[in-house]
Amino acid sequence: MLADIFHVFNYFIFLYVIIVDGFYLLLFLLSFKQVKEYLKQSPYSEIKEFSLSNLTTPISILVPAYNEEKTIVHSVYSLLQINYPEYEIIIINDGSKDGTMEELQREFSLSELPIYALRKQIDTHPVRKMYRSTKYPSLIVIDKENGGKADSLNAGINFSSYPYFCSVDADSMLEPDSLIKAMKPMFEGGENVVACGGIIRVVNGCTVENGYLKKVRLPKNKYAISQVIEYLRSFLMGRIGLNSLNNLLIISGAFGIFRKREVLEVGGYSVSTVGEDMELIVNLQKHLYKQKSDAKVLFVPDPVCWTEVPEDFRNLSRQRTRWQVGLLQTMITHKDTLFNPQYKSMGLLAMPYFLFVELLGPTIELLGLIFVTFGLFFDLVNIPFAVLFFTFTLLFGVFLSVSAILLEEYSFRKYEKVSDLLKLLLYSILENFWYRQLNAIFKTWGFVRYFKKDTGWGVQRRKGFNVDQTSKSSFNQH
Repeated sequence: MLADIFHVFNYFIFLYVIIVDGFYLLLFLLSFKQVKEYLKQSPYSEIKEFSLSNLTTPISILVPAYNEEKTIVHSVYSLLQINYPEYEIIIINDGSKDGTMEELQREFSLSELPIYALRKQIDTHPVRKMYRSTKYPSLIVIDKENGGKADSLNAGINFSSYPYFCSVDADSMLEPDSLIKAMKPMFEGGENVVACGGIIRVVNGCTVENGYLKKVRLPKNKYAISQVIEYLRSFLMGRIGLNSLNNLLIISGAFGIFRKREVLEVGGYSVSTVGEDMELIVNLQKHLYKQKSDAKVLFVPDPVCWTEVPEDFRNLSRQRTRWQVGLLQTMITHKDTLFNPQYKSMGLLAMPYFLFVELLGPTIELLGLIFVTFGLFFDLVNIPFAVLFFTFTLLFGVFLSVSAILLEEYSFRKYEKVSDLLKLLLYSILENFWYRQLNAIFKTWGFVRYFKKDTGWGVQRRKGFNVDQTSKSSFNQH
């Protein structure tokens, strides 16, 4: 009887893995096609024209910061050298307990401002003080009581001056042309585009000089290298593939552009979830369906945001379990969309994908590995089935990772050294023997955290950028 239960469950798991991997293969094929089309339709002359035109729509850049003293200065400098005609930078210090405010004051010579008498469009925790840099007038700093990342972004929206805003994490850096590339679909689509995201890449191992990415190299840390592959797989395959189906339900909180009007209409960022980035996009998509609007949320593979990733077990665990908690919160909050034809492809395709693949997938795969291994040990599973299961899972995992790396090499080639490419290919094999299972454990633990009502952000330790101290760049006043 027990053997029969094991057989049924294991075959269910195997069938599930085949279906999920088949969907991943579809996403890869769609991604390859869209990247190929994007490279043909993205002439540099258009980017240059937009960056020089006085008619280009101005934008507010919002940077929520909590205990970011190790990265905040270089992050701000990366924003000050952005190639864009008119923008403002709003740093929102969310009650940091470290030296974040002191670093900003020391480097940018902040002068206190009267708090603007603007209409408070979204309720937030109280703002204590406001500052403007005397060196860079486009730089504004809001010092507020701690309320979390979503609350900080809402405060930034309240005080922003322009019709579009860009959210950027304080441990991240934009390439000079990233903003203009991400805004390009907004210029071309007009009212038909309400949000646009770009690709997130790993800055660990790269050399930074006053906010400028001087040298792109792979990190040496095994956790960070595995995340390089994971990010390539997630963005170059997952996001692009879903974008081609017009089913994008997440724009990374590290880098996303939004039209402020629609964000205000849905009430801004939700403060009741730790996954405020996905929560906002799902809210926007639902709002567009209810308004019977043809407007879209897009992803563009070229604009790059470089971000710091965890390099140790503890911080990676905290980050991944938090992401899983946020995903679970969003799925439960918006369960009314699931299999609901009122929301068309969002309800019939995108939400089921996030439920069965992104949310439940890691746990189901982990249970499959445990059950097959347990069954082998107690002679409840035949060896040919076990060999087939492990071989298929391993080979397809390697195939997806290698495909993502080759797609990167075909398209944008950020890692130019042959040794870096070979290292990525090696790790794309090795990660299937430890990192993939580790991620599944972290995400499964996310369920436990959720049901224990442990849904806080936790403390994320920053290492800081790899800074080149041998020279100092000069920045012209924007």
